[in-house]
Amino acid sequence: MSTAPTTTTDEAPGPAAPTPAPGRWAPLRPLVLRLHFYAGVFVAPFLLVAAVTGFLYAGAFQAEKIVYRHEMTVTAVGDSKLPLSEQVAAARKAHPEGTVSAVRPSPEADATTRVMLSGVKGVDPGHTLAVFVDPYTGKVRGALEQYGSTGALPLRTWIDEFHRDLHLGENGRLYSEFAASWLWVIAGGGIVLWFSRRRALRKVRGTTGRRRTLGLHGTVGVWAAAGFFFLSATGLTWSTYAGANIDELRTSLGQSTPSVSSAAGGDHSGHGASASAGDAEHGVGLDKVLAAARAEGLGDPVEIVPPADASSAYVVRQVQRSWPEKQDSVAVDPATGKVTDTLRFADYPLLAKLTRWGIDLHTGVLFGLVNQIALMILALSLVLLIVWGYRMWWQRGRGSAFGRPIPRGAWQQVPPQILVPGVVVIAVLGYFVPLLGIPLAGFIVADVILGEIARRKGRRTAAV
Repeated sequence: MSTAPTTTTDEAPGPAAPTPAPGRWAPLRPLVLRLHFYAGVFVAPFLLVAAVTGFLYAGAFQAEKIVYRHEMTVTAVGDSKLPLSEQVAAARKAHPEGTVSAVRPSPEADATTRVMLSGVKGVDPGHTLAVFVDPYTGKVRGALEQYGSTGALPLRTWIDEFHRDLHLGENGRLYSEFAASWLWVIAGGGIVLWFSRRRALRKVRGTTGRRRTLGLHGTVGVWAAAGFFFLSATGLTWSTYAGANIDELRTSLGQSTPSVSSAAGGDHSGHGASASAGDAEHGVGLDKVLAAARAEGLGDPVEIVPPADASSAYVVRQVQRSWPEKQDSVAVDPATGKVTDTLRFADYPLLAKLTRWGIDLHTGVLFGLVNQIALMILALSLVLLIVWGYRMWWQRGRGSAFGRPIPRGAWQQVPPQILVPGVVVIAVLGYFVPLLGIPLAGFIVADVILGEIARRKGRRTAAV
């Protein structure tokens, strides 16, 4: 929920409220409070960066349509589109460098066709050069570097990489995994603290000072908590370490994402599939391959991937990530133009479907503009929670004692029947989510050492 401290001594002096009888879980509150406080203080800067860059990324989809309108759309809609092979030939004439790695035919009446080239000098090896072709005239309207399955162009790519790794490469991805690993912990702790408070102390109206800040912090956090849990879970699915563990678990359960077989079928494999270097025309050619995919029910938008070698088939796959998702794919023999393999999204394992939907919802494409606005609201909520959290830390100080910490020893109040299973659960979670487990273990070790130092120092003072 929140990303910074809350306390139990936060209200202005007033009439004493009756103290409720302590419940079974009451001993946990001081421990949760201490965890919420320190996790908020130390993790909040990482969450702040993730929230701000996530806000920008959610808005990048609409900005991309404005900034690259010239390349993405045609000047006038014609009566009929040129054969796909002619559109690709026009792109290759303007940009003979590299090789054709994929083609995305114009998915809408006013949209251009994208011809993706790999191995182009000056283009990031992990990206492609997208050449935009008017499907009615064959005129090339421009070329831009493109990244990822959603076809991100330079503006969105830059923001995406900033959000994912701060433009620091693989090492930079640790920041976003660290933030995602702790977001759900902080949100869960905040919910526990909010609902364990007396109802009369949760209100915002008519309050001032720290109590008002706490009320705003808690109220917004509770409303946004479900979204934070979702962002944390889906963000971990493609993280470096936790993501690898999740993939391994899915594979062991037979729930990994399937792929269509790209091997050309029959005795004709490789016959007539030769083509000039860098060309997309193999065997029967793009137009017959696209027609074969259409006959199998693959509607726009689709992407055609040429054969990787003489023994491979064309792969045609739907690339619509908005609802309803279109993710069917087929393999087409380049020698005969016949479909050799078909994979339907409806046949995906359940966890593969949930992963696909979760990632697309996280990135703002599943429900389009509504999805993107919701993500921006969530990101803004997280920023406000961080600001209010640090403000409460400031307001908690007395005089020059800025941000007094929560007292140690909270874990000693937890009954063994709750503490022991809790430690086991945390250990298992820490194993599968290492950027949660390792920092938490480090914090516990440091806290114990500091506590021992303080205890010995107190003994020496008392002896004197």
